[in-house]
Amino acid sequence: MRRLMQTLLMAATCFTTALWPLTSSSNPDLPVLNDASSAMVSLDAEYRLGRNWARILRGQAPLLNDYISYQYLEDLVWRLLPKSQIEDRRIELFVLNNPTFNAFAVPGGIIGIHSGLLLAAESEAELASVIAHELAHLSQRHYAQRLEEERRNRPLMLAGLLASILVAAADTQGGMAVLSSTMGASAQGQLAFSRRNEQEADRVGMQTLVEAGIDPHAMPQMFSRLQRNYRFYGQRPPEFLLTHPVTESRIADSLNRASQLASIGPGTDSLDFKLVRARLQVHHSESPQQAVATLRSAADRSGELHDQYGLMLAAAAAADFALADAVWDRLSASDRRHPWLQLGRVERFLAAGEPTQALEVSREMIALYPDSRPVRTLHARALREAGQLGQAVRLYKQLTRDYPTDSLYWYELAEAEGLAGNILAVHEARVEYFLLTAQFDLALTQLEYANREKGLTSSDKLRLEQREQEAKRLRQEMKEQF
Repeated sequence: MRRLMQTLLMAATCFTTALWPLTSSSNPDLPVLNDASSAMVSLDAEYRLGRNWARILRGQAPLLNDYISYQYLEDLVWRLLPKSQIEDRRIELFVLNNPTFNAFAVPGGIIGIHSGLLLAAESEAELASVIAHELAHLSQRHYAQRLEEERRNRPLMLAGLLASILVAAADTQGGMAVLSSTMGASAQGQLAFSRRNEQEADRVGMQTLVEAGIDPHAMPQMFSRLQRNYRFYGQRPPEFLLTHPVTESRIADSLNRASQLASIGPGTDSLDFKLVRARLQVHHSESPQQAVATLRSAADRSGELHDQYGLMLAAAAAADFALADAVWDRLSASDRRHPWLQLGRVERFLAAGEPTQALEVSREMIALYPDSRPVRTLHARALREAGQLGQAVRLYKQLTRDYPTDSLYWYELAEAEGLAGNILAVHEARVEYFLLTAQFDLALTQLEYANREKGLTSSDKLRLEQREQEAKRLRQEMKEQF
């Protein structure tokens, strides 16, 4: 981890140095990256930078391989996005497999959410308020403003913060150590600039909530609870509190602003929100057995569908398939028709090593929900586990076409191609995976292996040559950026 932090800090430092040359800016109104006349980064440059930064994130931070949770969060982001002030809506969402409470925004439309945020938020409105806040940071271009501020003061400060996002995503304690030392080195003027950004993001974010029909009071409620719980964190508060400092004045300001906005009322949490929280409660439990005990008690006490769902998932994870079946059997017919409940049944069969039964259910689901990303993902897995490799490969290829920046799909495609004996296709899928995770040398190595395959056609050779040029171009571009 120490080596990772050093690498990231060096990369971010090099980026800041390259971004702000020593020559003075003659026209602050022309935001062009790497131009001495720039006072801010252009939107196009932000996009390119953010997407290349995302390659590093994919390669360094563990992503949550749960497309049900991802789909829920993506739907919530897209509920808020059209109501926000973001002009460039090429948003890419990352859900990190991290139990801590954090979220972040990176220029170029990158939104990162730690899976622990869904457990920390006590309502769907609170969760939405955090996302709206991050969208506001993007729409108000606080990153570019911060670059200009740092250029005049302490350039290495922002470099440390940018690197710390990556470190914190991969390792919580390491990330907090870097953030703490970086924030400690900040001058009072820098903190004031950060507070202005936070207050503006609060104001814009609450307006987004109102436009989306969500109670704006959820934001100050979240802040108040964070402040009340601050003392429990001791010397190691969550990253969110370090990067989004909460003060009494900020809470008072957000309460005042919320009271001036349209009255919407607290509303109720959606069933999907409750089901996703149950999934993540199982996922982040110390053990499946502990999850079974906790959710059995909750299900017996409440009888709520989300508790029953969580118990069914926990039982399957604990290999107690009799219990998982018993929970399923006592559900009503209408409850069983919920797609996530049916997908839970598919997961139970796959966990038990019963791919035929899993495939039977997933075939019915793909007929009903042919465009559902979670359904397609689990159906592809069921096809592969059932030995239907040709169909599995075709579906994974469709998924990589529809979601070309999802590195996990390229990984799964490579596995399926390998099982099917398509060696050239294995190399090509691995190339895409390595390019998406900023592992350019490994991508070039895979291309060398691919070029050694026998029976390559002229079309194959041309395609491999083009990918080699693309890999070298990306490697050079990222060297210049980072």
